[in-house]
Amino acid sequence: MIVQKAEIVKEGTTECLVFKKKISKKGPGSKDNEPFYNPSMESNRDLSIVVNQWFVNNCKKHACLLDGLGASGIRGIRLANEIDGDFAVTINDWNEQAFSLIKKNLELNKLENVIDSNKNLNVLLLENKYHYIDIDPFGSPARFVDSAIRSIYNNGIIACTATDTAPLCGIYPNVCWRRYGARSFHSYVMHEIGLRILLGFICREAAKYDKGIEPIVSYSADYYFRVYVKIRNGKDYANESMENFSVISPKESFIFSDNNEHDIGPLWLGKLHNKTAIKEIRTLLFKKELNTKNSLWKLLSLFEEEANAPSFFYITDDFASSLKMATPKLKKIFEKLTSRGYEVFRTHFSPTGFKTNAYLDEIKKVFKENMI
Repeated sequence: MIVQKAEIVKEGTTECLVFKKKISKKGPGSKDNEPFYNPSMESNRDLSIVVNQWFVNNCKKHACLLDGLGASGIRGIRLANEIDGDFAVTINDWNEQAFSLIKKNLELNKLENVIDSNKNLNVLLLENKYHYIDIDPFGSPARFVDSAIRSIYNNGIIACTATDTAPLCGIYPNVCWRRYGARSFHSYVMHEIGLRILLGFICREAAKYDKGIEPIVSYSADYYFRVYVKIRNGKDYANESMENFSVISPKESFIFSDNNEHDIGPLWLGKLHNKTAIKEIRTLLFKKELNTKNSLWKLLSLFEEEANAPSFFYITDDFASSLKMATPKLKKIFEKLTSRGYEVFRTHFSPTGFKTNAYLDEIKKVFKENMI
């Protein structure tokens, strides 16, 4: 009966049966028992196609990919249908209705490189090992990360989506503390803080098993965070990663100057992206039929630019407001800081944001020189 209510959508070159619902940019609302399909996440799934193509291209063996929380199965089915190379995909969902829809979509697409699974994801991860694990839950991925760390092969990738942005961004700090063991902070940099708390949590979970992490792509979009993290076995990698796992004091930087009594974090203070990997991933975009390729090209360009940038960013409006002055043009700020020998970068977190290695006093001078 449930399959009869489904309708066909096409993403990339793949058709799937799904249940359409009205979704706002604030998120999917409350969860129910029907397999969940969110059309606004198409760009998220498009990016997973090119990231996985890059991964399979660089994998020297048969790659086992897992879509751990499949829902309609659209992500896993797209991986199986749209990627080239030596690999197989397991699509799993514990929900019986979801599993029924996944099987129907496998019949629709006549795929042979797919295994369907109807298990609790943590049980499945304890029973099997994978080269790529995708965790796209309703809410927090925290309860699956430990099992994923143990299940992933060396140099494999764990991809996580987190839609519990309110706790991670400091709106519900106690929830963040319970789930991630970190203090969040509500401010204009909250999305970068939230993303780094998520990465820090994965780093800490990996280190328990003498494993380190290397973020390949990490970003904030709409109502969710998304990370692709390479897991590397060995205590040296774990120690190296843990050097980037720390708390920060709000008094240490202008960015965090507020009446905040607590340190922030612990969180990840290393790089958010691998610049070389992003360049290679970006070249694969136009080899695929993707509806969001143009916007992804722009987004990946921003990731490439900010890959080697310092942690955290300034927003021109907020900075100017704190100095009680009109907001100068971002282009002028870039020109002035660059002319003084500083590095300055755009950031995907804000269209009016910038990252720089310039000292705070130097940034203030540049702003005051551009008073309108």
